[in-house]
Amino acid sequence: MTDTTAMVEDRPLRPALFKGWRRKCPNCGNGPMLKGYLKVRDSCPVCREDLTPQRADDGPAYLTILIVGHLMAPLLHIVFVAWRPEPLILFTIFSVGCVALSLYLLPRLKGVVVAFQWARRMNGFDDS
Repeated sequence: MTDTTAMVEDRPLRPALFKGWRRKCPNCGNGPMLKGYLKVRDSCPVCREDLTPQRADDGPAYLTILIVGHLMAPLLHIVFVAWRPEPLILFTIFSVGCVALSLYLLPRLKGVVVAFQWARRMNGFDDS
């Protein structure tokens, strides 16, 4: 018994994730994936890859909170135990650090999530 469905080639995951981290199109790597800070373009302006099937939703925000929390919590403990700074100074430095790191990571992780969906042909990225 033969399978009548065409075998679909896998898209390489690692290069797609790297392109997503740079906020570039996961297909060509040249066109910008995002329009503004977090809005995903409908299509790549360079290769015309359709990006509308993406469903990043809350994934990038969850990953951002997870990474920032796991980096800043141990650092906060180390700084507090080693130097015992004033509470207001400690709060100010770490709140600015958390906000800055979150703002840096959020669009990059959104690009990674969209690129992962593209590479794994999820949510309509299957060329059909």
